[in-house]
Amino acid sequence: MTTSPARAPDATGPVGASTIRRAIAASAIGNATEWFDYGIYAYGVTYISAALFPGDMGDAVLFALATFAISFLVRPLGGIFWGPLGDRIGRKSVLAFTILIMSGATFAVGLIPTYATIGFWAPLLLVVLRMVQGFSTGGEYGGAATFMAEYAPDNKRGFYGCFLEVGTLAGFSLGAMLMLGFSLLLGTDAMHDWGWRIPFLLAGPMGLVGLYLRAQMEDTPVFRAQEARADRAVHTTPPLGKLVVRYWRPLIVMGGLVVALNVANYTLLSYMPTYLERQIGLSVDQSLIVPIVGMLFMMLFLPALGALSDRIGRKPLWWISLIGLFALVVPLYMVMATGVWGAMLGFVLLGLLYAPQLAMISATFPALFPTSVRFAGFAIAYNVATSLFGGTAPAIGSGLIMLTGNDLMPAFYMMGACLVGMAALVFMPETAGQPLHFDSFTQEAH
Repeated sequence: MTTSPARAPDATGPVGASTIRRAIAASAIGNATEWFDYGIYAYGVTYISAALFPGDMGDAVLFALATFAISFLVRPLGGIFWGPLGDRIGRKSVLAFTILIMSGATFAVGLIPTYATIGFWAPLLLVVLRMVQGFSTGGEYGGAATFMAEYAPDNKRGFYGCFLEVGTLAGFSLGAMLMLGFSLLLGTDAMHDWGWRIPFLLAGPMGLVGLYLRAQMEDTPVFRAQEARADRAVHTTPPLGKLVVRYWRPLIVMGGLVVALNVANYTLLSYMPTYLERQIGLSVDQSLIVPIVGMLFMMLFLPALGALSDRIGRKPLWWISLIGLFALVVPLYMVMATGVWGAMLGFVLLGLLYAPQLAMISATFPALFPTSVRFAGFAIAYNVATSLFGGTAPAIGSGLIMLTGNDLMPAFYMMGACLVGMAALVFMPETAGQPLHFDSFTQEAH
């Protein structure tokens, strides 16, 4: 009796709606956990500074923002470690590790004793935990976006992929609202004493929920198809040096787009509460409410923008967003400086201009790489660019204001990032509707 060779599953065939919904939930929960951490850190930076750092409040806040940036410096190391591993052993296995490590590091921040209790061990422990969080995030985001993209139908990748970023805003908003809610409920004294720790501790249960959701899923059809190929050895992930040499074009193009994307992202989401309070003069509560309202507006538009990118392509929406931000970021920052209602209007409009980029991350970037290097290519390009320009944006914005005395410096920095993004966009191939088993830059099947 002879046996026929194993037949690869159809990587481009239809996947049931319930399976896609579970894939969305499994992917988005990790992104929500990651951005929940950023939300509670950004919105609790005043309390964290007072509890864990020495010096006056101005210096302590700057130290806390610098510590936030430090976590991004190790993200490329996480991308280099987790990305190739995800291309070898599967997306699902890596995502199980990253969500546990990421949520565990966030949880542990809530347990750090104060500077008054243990001295310089307090900021040192915070730095170590931020680095652990950054290392795990270096694999989490690229893996989640790849997982989402490889489950989505080719003609609806923009629509389904945008829900990963709904998770981004939902996680960030949840963290922000919890920090704001506890602040209103407990008062300033209790928040400084112990209240700021509660949101960090909630990251532990979120990580366990994410692990459970991911454990219920199979690995992606695209990855399983590659696993079943008789010539799989040909498509083994190459060493880092060969990966960079062979795929330098998509790495550079994606890196340039990520510079624009994440300077806007971290300036608007992570730095804005501090900016509104310290530079515009809004109250603590007002500076927290304004970005929350803006993020809720953005969430409403993401599904429509993702679906629109499936119809007209990714590049037109990227152009609209980059040109719009470049032209209007300075005037809208000036509108924000007029008071709380101006801040609300300016932030909402900036958020809506930025939303097309956010909606298309999971549809655009995974499609730039073939399956055998998709996780690694995404993770390396995304995390290198983010560590240098995205996660450092709050500290750079604050530092430029202190250096020049000009409150518009974060807006000028965003304009420069948009120029980098536009230069990269010129060379990006259109990927809307294209099967993921093709190399977008060469049109060769992989």
